[in-house]
Amino acid sequence: MSQQSIPDLIAKKRAGGEHTRAELEQLIGGYTRGEVPDYQVSAWLMAVFLNGMAPQETADLTLVMAESGDQLDLSSLPNTVDKHSTGGVGDKTSLILTPMLAALGLTVAKMSGRGLAHTGGTIDKLESFPGWNPELPEDRFIAQAREIGLSLVGQSKDLAPADGKLYALRDVTATVESLPLIASSIMSKKIASGAQTIVLDVKSGAGAFMKTLDDSRALARAMVDIGTRAGRNVRAVLTDMDTPLGHMAGNSLEVQEAIATLNGTGPADLTELCVTLAAEVLLAAGQVADPAQARERAARALQDGSALAKLEAFVTAQGGDGSLVRNPEGLDVAPGRAEITAPQGGYIQRLDALSVGRAVLALGGGRERKGDPVDVGVGVETVCKPGEQVEEGDVIYRLYHRGGKGLERAQELLREGIELSGTPPEVKPLILDRVQ
Repeated sequence: MSQQSIPDLIAKKRAGGEHTRAELEQLIGGYTRGEVPDYQVSAWLMAVFLNGMAPQETADLTLVMAESGDQLDLSSLPNTVDKHSTGGVGDKTSLILTPMLAALGLTVAKMSGRGLAHTGGTIDKLESFPGWNPELPEDRFIAQAREIGLSLVGQSKDLAPADGKLYALRDVTATVESLPLIASSIMSKKIASGAQTIVLDVKSGAGAFMKTLDDSRALARAMVDIGTRAGRNVRAVLTDMDTPLGHMAGNSLEVQEAIATLNGTGPADLTELCVTLAAEVLLAAGQVADPAQARERAARALQDGSALAKLEAFVTAQGGDGSLVRNPEGLDVAPGRAEITAPQGGYIQRLDALSVGRAVLALGGGRERKGDPVDVGVGVETVCKPGEQVEEGDVIYRLYHRGGKGLERAQELLREGIELSGTPPEVKPLILDRVQ
């Protein structure tokens, strides 16, 4: 069959038509190779934004993007699993979940990203361990995953390069907020990363990319559908991100809280999320058939110290100071302290997660643009949670700063995000829904 012209493909989508796999390869593959110019793909992106894509069409787009560059071959490893979070504030889940999964006999050979804007990145958090190296040659990456059950590196530029080019174009053409484009962007990297089982933590709320539960559910369903059509075992858990996860936001602070959770002394919400996600992985991978048994096995990995031992082995294997896993007080935490207190008594109605993320950014704990330096030691501790009763002067937030940098702006942001009331609020559950 002869190829259509690129303008014909744009016109087809503009009219609400559905592309074939071959047409998407012609358009997206050609763009990745530099054969199709930005202005034509920009027009196509706007047509997708306005008209959407059918489920099979979205899956085909995802596979074309996944196959646009390198793909990890994990076929020599047993029980390969991966986890993805759509991003939030205080979300240190990967630091806990990945060693849990390794302790449960699964293999995590994973690529992770750095933080941008108010959302933190797993790579930045792990670099709180002096010497930890996010770059491994592929043979060592595979060998470590086989030996320890856990290998984690920074995302390669050669992994789904079509996604990187498309995202940059979406960013400047006001087409970022398109469900099929968001879903295919996330899943193209997950599929190219090679794991057979993928569990998605889809955040919903003020501190998340998706602000409403309906939008989060739609994204989760789209991603699960893509993964299933690609032959992977995929599940999604929808979780609340109106309030920061756990108590700590900021790289070293989050690592300390992750270690406490691996010791069985972490915050209830963070522990619950990690046990829930680990149980979903066990079920999706076919390791356990009974949900109650899956939760029991997941919880045991935190209680018996096996997950903590995996984290220590993993940090050490990638050049980090593994002794800090047992002595996390040695991690770099900024020396400056400041507090935000309750202006009057009452019940905490709301603590805006986005305000906390922006406050960490103001203190220097995040980056506005890729490549910006990050201070791993600064951050914000959420001392109280929504639903708790406070008296005037009680500490709600504690700030960790270095020499006062960004402190005034951070305090202003945090104060703006506090809502108190005279009556106890209805507190949303952490786990909002599941998609299988």
